[in-house]
Amino acid sequence: MSELLASKQWAEFLQILPTIPFETWETVWSTAVATLLALVIGLPLGVCLVAGEPGGVRPLPRWLMQALNVLINLLRSVPFLILMIIVIPLSRLIVGTSIGTPASIVPLVIASFPFVSRLVETSIREVDAGVIEAAQSMGATPLQIIVKVMIPESMPSLISNITIATTTIMGYGAMAGIIGGGGLGKVAINYGYYRFNGLLEIFATALLVVLVQILQTVGTRLAVRCDKRIQR
Repeated sequence: MSELLASKQWAEFLQILPTIPFETWETVWSTAVATLLALVIGLPLGVCLVAGEPGGVRPLPRWLMQALNVLINLLRSVPFLILMIIVIPLSRLIVGTSIGTPASIVPLVIASFPFVSRLVETSIREVDAGVIEAAQSMGATPLQIIVKVMIPESMPSLISNITIATTTIMGYGAMAGIIGGGGLGKVAINYGYYRFNGLLEIFATALLVVLVQILQTVGTRLAVRCDKRIQR
């Protein structure tokens, strides 16, 4: 019986194997697009959380800062699986369908941009206050301080945190296979877990682990290269 089951699993594995390169590409491009969109939203928000606070380079109204914090904390507190189900109508409205890889990008962005904004906030806060004060004393505008001082000075930390966000988004994308998302998550869940094929489940998971390791290695090296404190 066990030999028959193993033979069946192996046959299914060989049947699905030709689709693995495409599913891997689906995982990579959906992660890249979701990360880019999350950065487009999360980076300005993270900067505003630091620059807009009392005593910041460009203080914003207190009610606006409170609203931003509440929005970010609210979205971060919703579990991703529940958030995916909630935004299915929004995915259908934006991309015209509620299943597939493009549809999974919508909840990925909504779930990840608050996380990205907090990571950006953490990185910006690491900038030496003396550097910002020096820029202010030379007459730099708030926008110049943000663009030419705060972001460049925090670049190593930003790259490290963006790497963390990217690997997290890839993990979220794998979970999107539960609601019809594509990529390696679909292989692990639909063809592996639901069909009781442990071989496919382990193989798809191992590929995800490899992708995460590659991302982390590249991100760490970029952060080190951008760190002016490291002597070369």
